[in-house]
Amino acid sequence: MIEVPPPPTIASWHKSLASAGGECVEVASSDKYVWVRDSKNREGAVLAFTLREWDAFLTGARRGEFDVRNPAT
Repeated sequence: MIEVPPPPTIASWHKSLASAGGECVEVASSDKYVWVRDSKNREGAVLAFTLREWDAFLTGARRGEFDVRNPAT
């Protein structure tokens, strides 16, 4: 397991402009890591990713790898 530092207390958190009703995740980044938190629970858990992991996630999302598929089809 890689030891990842917590986000800096002065981190600039951002959420998608397409966020509907404010229920979304927020991200903050540095030159080495990306942190993700629930915008409704800002004091809750924070996930941390290396830039390589984050890039792989975004690539998969753009390709539809995480789209929900109907099991009946």
